[in-house]
Amino acid sequence: MFSRLRPLFPYLRRYWRNLLAGGLALIVYNISKAMIPLLIGGAMNDIQRNLSASRVEHAALRLVSIAGLAAVALYLTRRIIIGASREIEFDLRNDIFSHLCRQPAEFFQRHRTGDIMARTTNDLSAVRQLLGPAIMYSANTVVFTALALPFMLRISPRLTLFAFLPLPFASVLVQYFGARIHTRFERIQAMFSDITAQAEESFSAARLIRAFAQEDAQIDTFETSNQEYIRRSLLLARLMAMLWPTLELVLGFSLVVSLLVGGHEVVLHRINVGQFTTYMVFMVQLTWPMIAIGWVVNLVQRGAASVIRIHELMTEQPSIDDRYADPALARSSAGTATRDGDCLTENRLPPIAGHIAYRHLHFAYPTGPEVLHDITLEIPAGSSLAIVGPTGSGKSTLVSLIPRLYDPSPSFRDAITLDGRPLHQYPLHMLRAAIGFVPQETFLFSTSIANNIAFGVPAPPGQEAALEQQVEAAARITQIADEILESPSGFRTIVGERGITLSGGQKQRTAIARAILANPPILILDDALSSVDTYTEERILAGLQTLMRGRTTLLIAHRLSTARNADRIAVLIKGRIAELGTHEELLARGGYYTDLFEKQSLEEEILTT
Repeated sequence: MFSRLRPLFPYLRRYWRNLLAGGLALIVYNISKAMIPLLIGGAMNDIQRNLSASRVEHAALRLVSIAGLAAVALYLTRRIIIGASREIEFDLRNDIFSHLCRQPAEFFQRHRTGDIMARTTNDLSAVRQLLGPAIMYSANTVVFTALALPFMLRISPRLTLFAFLPLPFASVLVQYFGARIHTRFERIQAMFSDITAQAEESFSAARLIRAFAQEDAQIDTFETSNQEYIRRSLLLARLMAMLWPTLELVLGFSLVVSLLVGGHEVVLHRINVGQFTTYMVFMVQLTWPMIAIGWVVNLVQRGAASVIRIHELMTEQPSIDDRYADPALARSSAGTATRDGDCLTENRLPPIAGHIAYRHLHFAYPTGPEVLHDITLEIPAGSSLAIVGPTGSGKSTLVSLIPRLYDPSPSFRDAITLDGRPLHQYPLHMLRAAIGFVPQETFLFSTSIANNIAFGVPAPPGQEAALEQQVEAAARITQIADEILESPSGFRTIVGERGITLSGGQKQRTAIARAILANPPILILDDALSSVDTYTEERILAGLQTLMRGRTTLLIAHRLSTARNADRIAVLIKGRIAELGTHEELLARGGYYTDLFEKQSLEEEILTT
């Protein structure tokens, strides 16, 4: 069991002072609690001896004082220990989130979002219960038993032997039920992950589900999963329903034995009535801690199962990291950014010029065939390259390797260079800070348009107004500023979940404005104008012409109107560079590019007639 909980030890060590203070308060509480039976027993002897009422009243006052002290100590115990469990939960949640943020894209392809959410919510709650109530009640049972047992042995070793005789059966029950609780809770958590994943996918694809009238089918699928979750939960509930009453039966039998044997001891004058009363109060006080063992076993087994699931996430090291980064480059990236109110003003970014080169690159995803074959390509700093080709030819893969969203295999680690250095020598934060990337699938956060455009470019204190001007300037380049300002809230308009209130073209233009505002030396637009009409596309490209000067720009395009003004155009077919040259050079060759140009020209003529 302790080996399963080992991942939590660093967090427990971090809050050892809180746990120590809580432990001291717990000891004070149990000492106070252990004094109560002694006072009651002494009062019973005074009553039996017909002593003065003042002594009984004095004992009652002391009992009230000790009960008050026990209440204060119990409050401090719960506040400190439960508070420490909340602090550990806070740290653990932050560590999990930070760890997930460092994971590459392929990690999230292997793990469903719903499963990750379940581990970072439901499992984390189970761990908190383990670190709070489970620790507190376990320590409470151990400490009180250790305090009560000497007094009970002093009163009657024979009575104590008989009273504790049924307890080994309780231990066997705890072991028997504990293993089964652990197994069943693991199955419940796995099912909860599936339900969370289904719900997340259904909500994200709500419009698609409605478009295909699949609401009832999705509801039925979710109901089936939910019924399985309920079935597994009921199996655990039945197990717990058997554990608690069985423990109470064993402890009740122990009380019966204590009453019979203790009464016999009183009749034989081996112990007096006060001692017998003290003993029985101790037994009653021990009943709840012993019964609580069943609840603690449940919490520990649930927590242990959740620790394993969380540990699986935390031990998966990112496949893309800074292990080969050059420390000198990390030190050189400490430059400060400057802005003059115009988003087009050059910033002092990390010293990256933007010269990109591919040398005989081969690439395959971890679970698939080779996507790129012997790619050799050079993109001089400050130049622009358009990449065209049929769907599935590897265009997005080619540009995704530059910000290291994916890494080639170790044998081709040096096949991609930036300013003459292999990409892996750049620290990730330095490399990605120098790249403005607009992917095919545009993602917007559920916040205002201004916040979406300014994502990654926080305003320095006192310069919020200047950043707002830069946001609007970037939006004007992408021809979306006027549309935004037509709404009553302007740039403060909330876009909804994943930008649901915006059209596809508006989302793409917002994403391009976000990349423009970052003002990077390298700009990558992965088919970022596919949802924009031809007229708006021309206006955006005209605005980008100024921005692209002196900036390395990669454009993936299906429409040749986007690609024709680039310095060079690469035609990628089945993962290989089939053609490379300017627009005029490729037209003169009469290959794939020429055929594509003629088809699109014919389509435009048909649309205009």
